[in-house]
Amino acid sequence: MLEEIRQQPTALSRTLSAEIRHVEKFKRAIASRRPKLIVLAARGTSDNAAQFGRYLLEITTGIPVSLAAPSVVTLYDANLDYRDALVVAISQSGESTDTNLVLERAKARGAMTVGITNEKASTLAKLADYTFLVRAGKERSVAATKTYTGQILILYLIASALGAPIRSADLEGIPELAQLALDLESNVAAVADRYRFMRQAVVVGRGLNYANTFEFALKMMETCYVVAERFSSADFMHGPIALVEQSFPVFAFAPPGVTWSSIGETLAKLKGLHAEILAITDRGNAEVESCATRVIRIPRRIPEVMTPIPYIIPAQLFAAHLAAQKGLNPDQPRTINKVTLTL
Repeated sequence: MLEEIRQQPTALSRTLSAEIRHVEKFKRAIASRRPKLIVLAARGTSDNAAQFGRYLLEITTGIPVSLAAPSVVTLYDANLDYRDALVVAISQSGESTDTNLVLERAKARGAMTVGITNEKASTLAKLADYTFLVRAGKERSVAATKTYTGQILILYLIASALGAPIRSADLEGIPELAQLALDLESNVAAVADRYRFMRQAVVVGRGLNYANTFEFALKMMETCYVVAERFSSADFMHGPIALVEQSFPVFAFAPPGVTWSSIGETLAKLKGLHAEILAITDRGNAEVESCATRVIRIPRRIPEVMTPIPYIIPAQLFAAHLAAQKGLNPDQPRTINKVTLTL
């Protein structure tokens, strides 16, 4: 897991340089058939990437986005009208049976389809009208890391093809931001040691980093066996905050920008409850120290839209080091496999 986390700058560079060439072909197809709706289908870590895609695509393109509920098709056999829709399936292996069935049915019902996968020869790659490859190389660890950030990168490319104001220079800078996050590893490992006996936690975020709350919590659950709940900072204030008591561990994604008001208010409330707060941010947020117990700070000011990839990397490092400090093997979590086949 640690080895694959450290590969991310190279994997991201490789993915960007290869897949940016495919964007123009997709852009031309979209120009003559602009979707009125986008549906994203995925499971597990890929579903967390889809959650990011929902925010990114709606914010930057104005097209409504829905996250597919695969059971609607696989269990209830519903016939959905996908005319004028773009359906995007996301799967590391490309062999998720329910995700592939959603894509297949959507294609038969009039959708334009896109597949995002790490496996060129997979079923998903063959099913989709257009396929974007996460060129991360073989991912051996059960806990997906480099493919998650690769999927996010491709969602930026898809948004760009749909007219989002995302500059090539910003995308080209992502591998460097990933490296800046990786350079914090020794600090992250030292912080993780404090949480060796943690059994439960909460992760909060909002907006473009809401997906990262799910992904960070998932990594702690599957590699460290920590019961980690995840919330939008707004939802958290509507009831779940009642579970917090003194020294309760709370992790927060705290970028500068439009979400900081909500997140900052939540953290201030948690500080008053004497929670143990670890915030992930960058140099653009000077206020977070006033309401967090500890801060992991990427030493560069980052536009909020570009924060999700560099912000999740310290969280991945935290989970991997915490697992090791707990005497667990994050590469072989109990009872789960790399590819999960469900209907």
